[in-house]
This record gives sequence, structure tokens and C-alpha cells, in this order.
Amino acid sequence: MSKPAHFSVQKAIRANVLALQPYRCARDDFEGGPGVVLLDANENALGHALPSPAAAASSDEGAFDELDLHRYPSPTHIPIKQLLCDLRAVPSTDNFFLGVGSDEVIDLLFRITCTPGKDRVLICPPTYGMYSVCAQVNDVGVVKVELDAEGGRFTPRVDEINKTLSAAAKSDNPIKLLFLCSPGNPTGTLIPLDDIRAILANPDYDGLVVVDEAYIDFASDKDSAVRLLVDEGWENLVIMQTLSKGFGLAAIRLGIAISSPHLIQILNNIKAPYNISTPTAALALRALSPVGISKFRTNIATLVDNREWLKVELLKIPGIMAVLGGGSANFLMAQVGKGGKGDNDKAKKVYFDMATDENVVVRFRGMEFGCEGCLRITVGTKAECERVIDRLTELLKGYA
Repeated sequence: MSKPAHFSVQKAIRANVLALQPYRCARDDFEGGPGVVLLDANENALGHALPSPAAAASSDEGAFDELDLHRYPSPTHIPIKQLLCDLRAVPSTDNFFLGVGSDEVIDLLFRITCTPGKDRVLICPPTYGMYSVCAQVNDVGVVKVELDAEGGRFTPRVDEINKTLSAAAKSDNPIKLLFLCSPGNPTGTLIPLDDIRAILANPDYDGLVVVDEAYIDFASDKDSAVRLLVDEGWENLVIMQTLSKGFGLAAIRLGIAISSPHLIQILNNIKAPYNISTPTAALALRALSPVGISKFRTNIATLVDNREWLKVELLKIPGIMAVLGGGSANFLMAQVGKGGKGDNDKAKKVYFDMATDENVVVRFRGMEFGCEGCLRITVGTKAECERVIDRLTELLKGYA
């Protein structure tokens, strides 16, 4: 039985989107294959114009020459979705949408749910900045319910979120989207599934709850909101994932949405016809192969070990007051300060001097809610972690 009982896609999605007759591309009708003569999509029958591998400057330049680059790619990429089903224990490829990074997924979710100039989105700072950027691009108002930052916890204030959603439902400017980042960025904190479940069950809220799991591979499968969709049937839930972080494929731009088949079909209806390129698809298939998954798991284990080492060493540095957040991603948020108070001026100086003088680049996050004096440090190789500890120690010693 699907949940929640009050939820209806017809209420959540804009009427003009529901009525849309989607564009049907040539590959929706017939796929290519051996012996098939394709004269239906106005492609270049002579093939691509890239130099042959023999004439290329390096051996890598011919890497994609066997991919029929003169043909449009698949609009569905079912083989990739099937491998994702196997990886995430999801029953059907109909539960998956593929986008050009998670940013395309975010933008499409705004476009299918929010009427510009009327509807609103709820976010929980500190969080990923693209939610607000996409809201502004789509002329959607932003409602903020800050995370509980007491003691560096960064947990959602569920009662306040539900109170805000219920009040908005009675207004002329309802909230149609809610974004939760788990593990959070920049906090690294996982959101308990019970908290997500409590928001999904709000009887006054007709919109979508979007859980951004870009960093979930650095946590545990049991912490993923996918279980709420697959095992419990919450149809007002969308989970976003990516190959950029855990799989280390940021350059290929492949984002993922996991939701009910009905909602996934709506996303497919409005996307660009061939949004995932053939080279991107080929690399994704390699990454999701048995050999690729084995390497992925090995890399995750190494980065988690490096993360735990980095956390211990950061806390030994005089001038690093705390490591805030949950530490469940591939980064840590170190707070520069003393006496229980973060120091933005010192943190900015450390950030700038490390980048310009030491060639070690981290991210200053002190201007975000609850993050005063904070530097977000990506977990690197063991050598990179040792280098950032060495440079931080020397710089902060010099500022004392």
C-alpha cells in the first residue's frame, strides 16, 4: 500500500506539466543494432569527424571511437538503471531517472512542482547552495528552517518544519518542495529515517520531500532513505544520488533520482530528449560493472579510514576548537577558534594563506548558519591528509 494516504501526484505536480504531451524522439521508437539501417534521425551517416587514433596526439584520444558517436544516445539507458537497481536494491528500472548531474534533477523538480511567483520551497540551512539558486532562477520563494546547530549537531527541527509546512498549506503561497541533505553539506550529518518519515506523514503537506544523498556512499546502506521508498512505499519521496562522489566520476555529470514510477515518468516527460551522452553512459556502465563496484568499495573503505585518521589529527591541533557535524561524508568541518567561539577572521586567513602560500586548498564555510570559523576539508589521499594537517599546524602556530 502506498503512503501517505493523503498524497496525490495531481496535487503535487503543476497541471500544465501533467497535461504535457512529451516530445518523442527517434530512439523512443526504434533502437539501433547490428544490421539496422537508421535513416530516421538526420544523423551523419559517414560517422564522426574525429582524427583516427593513429593520427591522434595520444593513445587516449581514440578511447571512444567505437561508441557510434555519430548516433544519438539512448533516451532511457535501461542497462545503467538495471545496474543501479542491483546496487541499491530497488525493484524496477521504472524507479530511476538519470540527469546531467544532480543539478538537472533539482531544476526539473522545481519546474514540475512550483508555479513561478506563487509556490515556495523549504530548505534547512546550512545546506547545499544550489537549492536557493534554482529557486531564484525559477522565481520560487525560499522558506528557511535552520538545522539545530547546538553543539555542532546540525539535525532537522522536525516539529518546526511540520509547523511551517502546515501553515503554508493554508496560505496562497504553499510550499511544494522540501530539500533535506543527508549526509548534509557542509555538515556531514545523517538525518535519521524517523525524522524523514515524520515529515513525509504530515497530513497538510501535498508537496514532495527530496532527500539529497550525494554523500550516502560514505555512510551505510541502512541510513539511506531508499528504504523508505522501497520497503514502505512513500510516494511523496524523491531520493537524489550521484556518481560524482563515491564513484569518483564528477567529470561525467551523472545524477540520479529515485522515486515512484509515476513521478519518474513525469521527469522523463520534461527532460531533454538525449540528456545523457554516450561517453557518459559508457563510463557509467564500466563503473557499475562487478569490477567497478569492487574498486568503488575499496576506495570508499580507504577514504573512510583516512577520514577517521584526519578527524583525530585535526583535534590535536591547537587552534582547531572542534570538528562539527556528523562526519559521515567525504569531508570534515573543522572549526577554528578558542574559548568555545569560532573565529571567522582567523579561519579566512588560514584558508587564504594555505591556498596561496602552501598550495593546499580547502573551503571556508564560516558565513553559513552555525558554521562560524569553519573550514570544510575534503578527505584526500593519506599523503594529502598528512599535508593538510602539517600546514594547518604550522599556520595556526604562527597566528597564535
